[in-house]
Amino acid sequence: MTARPVRVLLADDHAAIRAGLRLLLDAAPDVEVVGEAADGTAAVTNARALRPDVVLMDLRMPGVDGIEATRTITAQGLAEVLVLTSFDLDEYVDGALRAGAAGFLLKSAEPSALIDAVRRVADGDGVLAPEVTRRLLAAFARGPETAPGADPRARGATAGAGAAAGPGTRATAGPAGATADGAPGAPGTDPRLADLTPREVDVLAALGRGLSNQGIAADLFITEATAKTHVSRVLAKLGVSTRMQAAIVARDTGLA
Repeated sequence: MTARPVRVLLADDHAAIRAGLRLLLDAAPDVEVVGEAADGTAAVTNARALRPDVVLMDLRMPGVDGIEATRTITAQGLAEVLVLTSFDLDEYVDGALRAGAAGFLLKSAEPSALIDAVRRVADGDGVLAPEVTRRLLAAFARGPETAPGADPRARGATAGAGAAAGPGTRATAGPAGATADGAPGAPGTDPRLADLTPREVDVLAALGRGLSNQGIAADLFITEATAKTHVSRVLAKLGVSTRMQAAIVARDTGLA
């Protein structure tokens, strides 16, 4: 039985760019371009109508921009969003990930990298352009105010918070690297981890290292399907919508 192709919606205000992307993606046997949009409003409308697997989203478009369109599409669960832009400025990366984008690539990416990113995002993985990965994670790890989904009160958590936790609290011990005095930011002391099981803490740490579902499965000696289930539960418990946002929480809490 042949697997269903990845359905992609193109959102870019330049017709020539959309035509080039369609030509590139249609050449892949397992990718199908199902529609196009020239602005953010059309991207949301077409995502609702076509229900693609992935929206390939430009950020700078007239009217409703790509960040706002991404926020609406992900909030309504219409599709995964892979941002494709010419700009790697911090505010664009930050805005896109906060809005719920599952990936961020530059338009200068190699065709093979773009096709691979579409497949990975459709499969539930996160993708980030190598040019911005280290800079972005380092910036988010500096403080909770920059981490999507982060609780600003978490950075001030103290050892007393861990001591006061009830008997049902999980993930209090933390992996190697946690300090005995429960210093702020030490793994296992952050209240955002309280609802995670020990295995889910391991999965979150793996997300912080940028591992795919396949990589998590190999690292933790579990099946890929089990890894995917754990990732979904971690996202739900953290209150974030994408693997990238979870990875940022992992960095912010000292797990990665």
